Amino acid sequence: MSDGSEKVVPKQELHTFVVRAMEAVGLKSDRGSVLADLLVSADYRGHYSHGLNRLDMYLNEIKSGTASKENKEPDIVKESAGTALVEGNNLIGPYVARFCMDLAIQKAKTAGIGFVSCRGSNHFGIAGWYSLRAMEQGFLGMAFCNTSPMMVPTRGTTRTLGTNPLSLAAPANNGDSFVLDMATTAVALGKAELQDRKGEPLPGGWTVDQSGHETRDFKNLHGLMPLGGKEESSGYKGYGLAMMVETFCGILSGGAFGPFVRQWKAFERPANLGQCFIAIDPSQFEEGFTNRMQTLIDACRNQQSADKDPVLVPGDPERNHIELCDKLGGIPYHENQIKFANEIATTYNIAPLKTL
Repeated sequence: MSDGSEKVVPKQELHTFVVRAMEAVGLKSDRGSVLADLLVSADYRGHYSHGLNRLDMYLNEIKSGTASKENKEPDIVKESAGTALVEGNNLIGPYVARFCMDLAIQKAKTAGIGFVSCRGSNHFGIAGWYSLRAMEQGFLGMAFCNTSPMMVPTRGTTRTLGTNPLSLAAPANNGDSFVLDMATTAVALGKAELQDRKGEPLPGGWTVDQSGHETRDFKNLHGLMPLGGKEESSGYKGYGLAMMVETFCGILSGGAFGPFVRQWKAFERPANLGQCFIAIDPSQFEEGFTNRMQTLIDACRNQQSADKDPVLVPGDPERNHIELCDKLGGIPYHENQIKFANEIATTYNIAPLKTL
């Protein structure tokens, strides 16, 4: 929540800032606009690690030539009524991923389910942006992505798997919904980066040093812990979930996978990320899906809380942050995030980010 010290940026201002930054490195405005939609949505929903914080990475992908700025489209390599394999042609991740989710939605409209796996993609931002796209059509949406190896497996010392996020969005009644959007590591790397940018120590259970042991010092960060942290707190479950995501993404599509994905923020070669998108039409199953979904949401949300804070369901923190942004008239940012944005503006000779 805002403590009153942040700078507020209107959503449209952030959108145009991203577009003009990407145009400065030669990306066409229509592609930059898709990226801007994604980054604005991330910060609007409170996922600050994957919004403005990630802009320099997308700029470097294009500037280095490891992501293509050519005016071409992803290709469908093979398909059936309900499935497709897509080659992303090394375009920016959000553009490829939106194409794939829209293809999954199209197939769900005719076959009841669309399952699309792709290769040749790049970092696609928050997984929830794509699952929400399916939910807007009344479908269940799922999205998965492999990423550069940052997770050190339980009992290990080597970065072997990515943060490998997954998302499920499911509609309930009257605009309510269940929206899960999570990394299979304890946190996304961006959250650790934001802690460092704010000058704050890392919480326990997030990261490990080169010996494979927990560290709270960002300077000693070697890798991320799986969801669950240490073995005694079930970190092996997060490790298993990351391998599940990898199976749907790099393994199924034929893209890079596991330790063979290029290192984070290394631009010596294309990332060739694998991703997976699923859209499911609930009307093809038992009638009354949204009623049952609402009943489950209400059973969780309306129970007596153990402390003063209410019980939330996945999607509620994002919903609360959206309400905060709407009250403020824009997205609140720590002053160091605004400084970071304006350093980008100086580097690429574009107008700085305006705040209210």
